[in-house]
Amino acid sequence: MAPRPNQRKLILVVVDSLRSDMLLRTVEAGDAPTFKKLLDRGELVPDCVSSFPSVTPVCTSEITTGVRPDQHQIPGMNWYHRAEERYVEYGSSFEATRLFGLFRSLYDTVYNLNMGHLNHETLTCFERLGDAGFRTACTPFLIYRGRTRHEVGLEGLLKAAASAAKFHHAVWGPDELFYGELYSSRKVDCKPTLARPATRDAYSACVGRELVKQDLYDFMLFSLPDNDYFSHRDGPRETQESIALADDALAELVDAHGGIEPFLEANGVIVVADHAQSHVTRPLPLAAGLGGHWDVLQPNAELDFVQHELAVGPSGRGAGIWVLGEPSRARDGLAAKVRSYVNRNLGEQIELIAWLSRDADGGVEAAVLRGEHELRFVPGGDLTDRRGETWSVEGDLATLTAEVRDGTFVSADYPDALARLWAALQNPNAADILLSLAPDWECEDWGGVTHTPGGSHGSLRAEDSLGTLLTVGLEGERPDRAGPESWAISDIAGLVDEHFGITAATADRAVASSAAG
Repeated sequence: MAPRPNQRKLILVVVDSLRSDMLLRTVEAGDAPTFKKLLDRGELVPDCVSSFPSVTPVCTSEITTGVRPDQHQIPGMNWYHRAEERYVEYGSSFEATRLFGLFRSLYDTVYNLNMGHLNHETLTCFERLGDAGFRTACTPFLIYRGRTRHEVGLEGLLKAAASAAKFHHAVWGPDELFYGELYSSRKVDCKPTLARPATRDAYSACVGRELVKQDLYDFMLFSLPDNDYFSHRDGPRETQESIALADDALAELVDAHGGIEPFLEANGVIVVADHAQSHVTRPLPLAAGLGGHWDVLQPNAELDFVQHELAVGPSGRGAGIWVLGEPSRARDGLAAKVRSYVNRNLGEQIELIAWLSRDADGGVEAAVLRGEHELRFVPGGDLTDRRGETWSVEGDLATLTAEVRDGTFVSADYPDALARLWAALQNPNAADILLSLAPDWECEDWGGVTHTPGGSHGSLRAEDSLGTLLTVGLEGERPDRAGPESWAISDIAGLVDEHFGITAATADRAVASSAAG
């Protein structure tokens, strides 16, 4: 499929942790003039629902694939890989990265996340657009998998260190891939910055300007991650400066076109946050706490099913607990004891405990516990959520502070709660027990690090989960939706497809043609 005549290109701007209240505050203060121009011309959804757990690897997978964790299969920031009998660490902190091994964490974050862990049966937007004949580009972003092969592009001491660690694998990405010092599809006069906070937006801006000047894209994912760093450090209500810096980076793209009008004549624009953040002041050493009662597998330890009972994966304000050992009946018994202990002794810190319950006939239902309240649910039934999905629900609605209004399940505290919990629990890599922390609490990562006092995310709660969605000049018809929870980050890939006229049928034909070629 070739681009249609006079078709606008599309730029997907992902601003990490962008809350709509802070965006509007920064615009009203006069510090975000580029965002203001887009807001004046576009449609703002202030409450776009994130994934669960609402952490960046899970959310960016959902944005780029258009499916939730049950299909893309990325379960958290740190998780236990049953098949490989080890932890996966995507860079929770420098201390956690160092504990698991710098190059092991780098290998997982840069290479395995895209080439191994992300479900290969679920296409990314780069793959779908590439198969349809559109040129794709990406500034540094966790999920980049596409159809073009890229070799490692390191130089100097970093190249020698990477070679010593056997980090030399090529990756498959968009036509134009820029990933700091590691991968660069072409030489650009931009100073690379791999994982150095407060410098990454400027690098994206420089690369983006080159992509515009050389006309190298039909679709560009323009990543602006620095707002997340400032929100973690200073708290989510102290991000006006970082939003202004993101505005400066976006202005580089606008200026490269000669101003806002020619920019929007050439491009449709989607601005989206992967998640939001909430204020935290209280750290929870979950792994250490559980280790006082059960044998918890430690980083880099060799698994011994006789000795080790649990694996723990902290993901900010969410977490997972994997029950180890065989047979499964014994694991179920231990899981029940762990859930009871957590609910009884950690109720102040951990707000929700969720798991899958299986009956003797092999049926599966989701269960969620909060104190004395318990709720069980499965898809299909007489109850509808705000996104139109149907559910069968039994138990106490107070578990999710929910109510039923005209046959619709509503929870202001936990947006799109049933679908998000179900997708997280159905992930093949999911923990046996999922946890969502109470307000003000954050899990210590394996390096002993939290963002307290500051900002964090990961829970099912609204304050972690509702971010910005702004669209301007998209081709095709945007679905007519209104009201809270109508839009989720899983809808972004569909907006991209609609802009370029890609349907399920055309995507299937493109894949078949590519395979035949």
